[in-house]
Amino acid sequence: MILRLKDQTLIKINSTRSYLSSLVFRRDSHSQARTKPDHDRRRRGYERDVRIEEKKEHDGLFLCKSKGQHLLTNTRILDSIVRSSDIRPTDTVLEIGPGTGNLTMKLLEAAQNVVAVELDKRMVEILRKRVSDHGFADKLTIIQKDVLKTDFPHFDLVVANIPYNISSPLVAKLVYGSNTFRSATLLLQKEFSRRLLANPGDSDFNRLAVNVKLVADVKFVMDVSKREFVPPPKVDSSVIRITPKEIIPDVNVQEWLAFTRTCFGKKNKTLGSMFRQKKKVMELQSLSAGRHGSNVEVMNQTGGDSDSDVEEDGKDDLLCLDTDASMFKERVIEILRTNGFEEKRPSKLSHRELLHLLSLFNQAGIFFHDITSLQMDLHE
Repeated sequence: MILRLKDQTLIKINSTRSYLSSLVFRRDSHSQARTKPDHDRRRRGYERDVRIEEKKEHDGLFLCKSKGQHLLTNTRILDSIVRSSDIRPTDTVLEIGPGTGNLTMKLLEAAQNVVAVELDKRMVEILRKRVSDHGFADKLTIIQKDVLKTDFPHFDLVVANIPYNISSPLVAKLVYGSNTFRSATLLLQKEFSRRLLANPGDSDFNRLAVNVKLVADVKFVMDVSKREFVPPPKVDSSVIRITPKEIIPDVNVQEWLAFTRTCFGKKNKTLGSMFRQKKKVMELQSLSAGRHGSNVEVMNQTGGDSDSDVEEDGKDDLLCLDTDASMFKERVIEILRTNGFEEKRPSKLSHRELLHLLSLFNQAGIFFHDITSLQMDLHE
């Protein structure tokens, strides 16, 4: 009897402990449930305060994403960009797309002068007032024009948050333009920056990289999250630094650009396959003959695909071409074969190899540039 009572007492005690434990667990669960919403509310409140401050800063100013109007607001990142630019107190800095002047103010503190090119009249007015309020008006020159249609005055450096929609033509204008400068520190779309940084053999290696790196060195500086902009763009950004080379290859720029356009149209095809295509042979024959005053009709110049993925063995094509075209094609293939280029792919070739191949073609009277064209085509 006594043992039975003890057992019953122990059972009651254990049951009581289990019940109390369950109460404690439920209390903790409720406490956590209350804590998480409280944390979320505080976080949302903080983000709301930040948005309010940003709205106050740009109150009444509608920013157009389609024009690349994304303002960098993080002071720490702005300072890092200025430091990485290596600005000297005697420098004149060119800034493209200054917006409301977040970066401009930093540049004015570090440089002797700043030349800012801005198309948007609203931005110009805000920038001019802001600079004047801080006593920097005599150090800033504002050019209210389309940067792609503007002749730049003298400058030593470029430091800019580049609108994404003009990145390629603007980089082309800088590296192949008439202005000499020490370096360009640019904030660009991350994917575009990666393409500029690519090297032969990389999956991203492309015509833009091969053309820019012919005349300049490109260095990665840092990545910048899209959350650092107002309004935030859809993609992240990167800062890169472009430094013009002191010595550049002695090559006709237009001929080089036309040559790389041909080679990188299908960069992973073999050169032998690429230069066996009927349409490509006729185009090259026409361009080359034009250098000697001849008039050769280009077959199907406006139709077809000059970079078809279907590789041709060349035998059937020779039957379709006249005697002169067949001989011309054999000359092209012979240059590739005897110099070890027939089975190589443009995406794997170095600048030295590409320059050598272009030289071999030109020496044989084979040219790629239409001398009647004035277009500076740097990218795809």
